[in-house]
Amino acid sequence: MTQTTTTVRDGGRDQDFLAPAARLRGAGIGGLEELTDLQRSERLARMRDGELGSIHSWELVTAVDGPGTRMTVFLNGCPLRCQYCHNPDTFLMKDGEPVEAEELLRRMRRYRGVFRASKGGITLSGGEVLMQPAFAGRLLAGAKKMGIHTCIDTSGFLGANASDEMLDNIDLVLLDVKSGDEETYKKVTGRSLAPTITFGDRLAAKGIEIWARFVLVPDLTDDPENVHNVARIIERWGSVSRVEVLPFHQMGTDKWDALGLTYQLRDTRPPEPELVESTRAIFRSYGFEVH
Repeated sequence: MTQTTTTVRDGGRDQDFLAPAARLRGAGIGGLEELTDLQRSERLARMRDGELGSIHSWELVTAVDGPGTRMTVFLNGCPLRCQYCHNPDTFLMKDGEPVEAEELLRRMRRYRGVFRASKGGITLSGGEVLMQPAFAGRLLAGAKKMGIHTCIDTSGFLGANASDEMLDNIDLVLLDVKSGDEETYKKVTGRSLAPTITFGDRLAAKGIEIWARFVLVPDLTDDPENVHNVARIIERWGSVSRVEVLPFHQMGTDKWDALGLTYQLRDTRPPEPELVESTRAIFRSYGFEVH
């Protein structure tokens, strides 16, 4: 896929907020009030203030995206272009639906009983949640005030967008370490590995719990030395409580096709169980709890 590289500042460019005349719309925002009639200037101002966000979808899930039953909110916008991304329809912020933070907080409040009973909470995912730091920060702060467990799922590439105040409202980070060496990371994502390491160092220094995630893709990320490099990176973060090895799958193929994007892994098969287990064994050898 051809990609134009742009500088990401304050969570994104102005044009990323605005929907073109014709686009593939986000899905799965049932029950949320979307605001489609806002004027351009009002929408941009409210997004910068964190009152309004660009949302792809939300769902209630169990044993995924953190502990217990969780309300996972998928935000639009991502600076990476991972070859194996199964949500390419979240690449651009302008392709999401405008939803108010207060609308999502009302929805979270409704599920507080479910969260308490299951020891769950809310997870902000994407896309890349830190493309919309003001909006994410408002949701995290509001959830914490309600006593809800909070989590973000991030690559860490935009970790600099997360203020200390935001981090104080986060209980758990699902940190995606997509490769252990710079060359492979660049091939997988189109970006640099260093910001992820810096963000992980910052989380560990603050004692924020980390679940490290690694996507296992045959002939792309599966080289044992690459896996060892990932493990060595994670090993430096004392707040890592588990490592998740996520086998590659083809469930996003139709989305790439619908968007007219070139999908480079079309002929790649999911890893064999033996490869998954040998990869998990490498992480276990470093003393991690592995899933």
